[in-house]
Amino acid sequence: MLAPANIIDHQGGVMRAARLQQFGVTRRMLMASVRDGTVVRVRAGVLVTATTAPELVLAAAHGGAVTCSTALRMHGVWTLVDDVALHVWLGAGGRVHHTDCGCVSHWHEGQTMLGLAPLAEVLLHVYRCHGDEAFFTALESALRQRKLGSPAQLRARLPARARWLVDIARRDADSGLESLLRLRLHLLGIRLDCQVAIPTVGRVDFVIAGVLILEADGAEHHDGTASRHRDLQRDASASALGYETLRFDYAMILNDWPRVVAAIRAALVRAHAVR
Repeated sequence: MLAPANIIDHQGGVMRAARLQQFGVTRRMLMASVRDGTVVRVRAGVLVTATTAPELVLAAAHGGAVTCSTALRMHGVWTLVDDVALHVWLGAGGRVHHTDCGCVSHWHEGQTMLGLAPLAEVLLHVYRCHGDEAFFTALESALRQRKLGSPAQLRARLPARARWLVDIARRDADSGLESLLRLRLHLLGIRLDCQVAIPTVGRVDFVIAGVLILEADGAEHHDGTASRHRDLQRDASASALGYETLRFDYAMILNDWPRVVAAIRAALVRAHAVR
């Protein structure tokens, strides 16, 4: 028979004692595991192991499951929100077991659970907590990585005013930053083609009006001179074909959006003047 700690780890790192007993773990076995430190009692009837992620432990102590932006990171999904607070899903009728903490409680519909909230639930909570942009970028990241099946059920659970976000979501967004850029341009009524392959240039993030290339460079981009040199070569090749290339980094798209919009609109005016 597996040791109690192995069972808890296999079940996600957090378990209720009553559930553990269903696996044949006796009270004596459990007490022995607590004494030797392989199992830790977070609160009455709730158990973790010495290797359980700290976020799961704190959420269990608070009374529920990790959700929202914290859970996105644990699911490996891109998150727009750099929120250091732990978000905890308590279900519709959950109860907070400690208040001396910085946790953010979510009393959304559903049964109180422990561990890591399912990704579909997490996305719903992200929408309710952080809005359209955070939800859309996370959704496209999940779709890209095939971590979410058909989004139809997710769409049905969203408010009617938000369902269009699912309708325009794609599975080929290369980064969350690209998703954000596309969403914002969509709201401005600017149509663009995504992930376009151009001979002698390669695949580019976006093309607008057949002449303007947009590249969204993430925070990790341009770590070295070689990357910058390759980009300059690509831009020169694109220029030889009649394209203008605009590059925007993470900080510009997030914090200097009016400058980005002004640059795009001016480039489109120039493109139409040449034509």
